[in-house]
Amino acid sequence: MTGLLYLGLIVYLLGAWRFWVGFGKTHFSHNRALLTLLWPLLLVSQSFRQNFRRALKG
Repeated sequence: MTGLLYLGLIVYLLGAWRFWVGFGKTHFSHNRALLTLLWPLLLVSQSFRQNFRRALKG
């Protein structure tokens, strides 16, 4: 169970880091820190998913 928690934390942090670094490639002009912290919850939005993919490719 602890291993799964660590794996989830690693995935969250890697996603947050990649989004933070690639933020300039998105169409967002909102608060970068807030969007980075909430990225797993915002993935329900199709627009956010498209921009998230754009940021990860960068």
